Amino acid sequence: MKGGYVYIMTNGPSGTLYVGVTAHLAARITQHRTGEGSDFCRRYGLTRLVYIEPHATIMEAIAREKAIKAWQRGWKLNLIERANPGWDDLYLTLNA
Repeated sequence: MKGGYVYIMTNGPSGTLYVGVTAHLAARITQHRTGEGSDFCRRYGLTRLVYIEPHATIMEAIAREKAIKAWQRGWKLNLIERANPGWDDLYLTLNA
């Protein structure tokens, strides 16, 4: 089985959040940034990748995505703050 990633997109620090899952992180984030990803990301201008969580299997990633989506907003903000306190756009590091 192939690994997967849980990721969080936003439009700015403490802005609107989108939690997603994919097996092909760079390609999926490129889709979001070019407006070809989810309707939600396109509608709210979510182009900044602020959180990445790798998983050994896509099934584990899907389970984690569902869990995070059920969280309170404050918990999601804390998760991002711990991993990426500057709310840097991690997309810039994907192919570095």
